[in-house]
Amino acid sequence: MKNFRLISTILILVGTLLGQPPSGLEIIENTYNRPTSKTLEANLSMILENSRGDQRVREIKQFTKEFGGVEKKLMVFLKPNDIKNTTFMNWSFEDGSEDQWIYLPALKKVKRISSDSNSDYFMGSDFTYDDLGDRHPSEDTHKVTGEATIDGHECYVVESIPVDEEYMYSKTITWVIKDKWIGYKKEFYDEDEALLKQLSLVNYAEHGEIIVLTEVKMNNVQNDHSTIMRLSDVEVNKDIADNMFTERMMKRGLR
Repeated sequence: MKNFRLISTILILVGTLLGQPPSGLEIIENTYNRPTSKTLEANLSMILENSRGDQRVREIKQFTKEFGGVEKKLMVFLKPNDIKNTTFMNWSFEDGSEDQWIYLPALKKVKRISSDSNSDYFMGSDFTYDDLGDRHPSEDTHKVTGEATIDGHECYVVESIPVDEEYMYSKTITWVIKDKWIGYKKEFYDEDEALLKQLSLVNYAEHGEIIVLTEVKMNNVQNDHSTIMRLSDVEVNKDIADNMFTERMMKRGLR
C-alpha cells in the first residue's frame, strides 16, 4: 500500500512539473492513498448540536490498525452512561468493500450492519455508516470543476458522481488542499440533487509525513443539525494487540 501511495504521488508531481494538471481521479486517488500510520489510538468527542443550539456530548475511545491492506477500526463509547460500552467496528478493504458491526449492551449481541443500512445515521449523528468508512475512488467518476482558495489553502475542486445509481448521494463536491492532499470541505447532495450536508475540516495534526484529521464538522443544512468529531490525546504507531478488533473484544469492552 505504501509503495502505491509513493508511486501515485510521484506521478502527479511529474505531471505538475510538465504543466499537466492532475485529473479528478488522480486527485481523489492521491487523497485516498495519503500516508497513514500503522496504528492510531485516541480519545474522540462526538458533539451533536440541534437547531436550538442544544448539545449532547459522547465520549469515545478509538483504535485503528492496518492489517496488510485491511484497515480495522474500533470505537468504544464511554459516556454518557445510557450508551456506555456500545461498540462499533469497521473493516475497510483495499477493493473498497467494508464490513461493519455494532454491539449494543442492552441486547448483549453483536449485530452485523448490512449494506441496506449504510444510509442509516450513526448513533444520532449526522454521519451515516457509509460516511464512517473509506469510499474507494473507483466507486465514483471524478471531474475537476475548478480551483479555489479557501482560508489561505489552494484547493482543487472535484465533482464525484457515483457509479451506482442507487447510492444515497447523487453527487459530492470536494475541495482538496493541493500540497497536503486532504479534503478541506465536502458537499453531499441528496437524490434530488439538493445540497444535504457539508463536511468541513476544522483542524489537523502532522506527525512526520502522516496527517491526522483531528477535528471535522458535518452540518446537515436541511434540518440545521450538526456533528463535531474531535480527536485528542492522539498516539500514532503505538502497539495495539491484534485481538482488539474482534467480536469478543466488542462484547468485553474496555477494562
